[in-house]
Amino acid sequence: MFGLGWPELAIIGVVVVLIFGPKKIPEIGGALGKTLRGFKEEMKGENSQSQDEEKI
Repeated sequence: MFGLGWPELAIIGVVVVLIFGPKKIPEIGGALGKTLRGFKEEMKGENSQSQDEEKI
């Protein structure tokens, strides 16, 4: 994954915890999940719209 190993990922994780704090991380993860879910739904919606337009 982008040339990063486990030690680098652990360091990044520690830095994230130090910056945001352990209480804020679940909130950030939830917001990111909602954003990605909405993005995926919009992408699926665009595909179905373009297929509908091709049928017309």
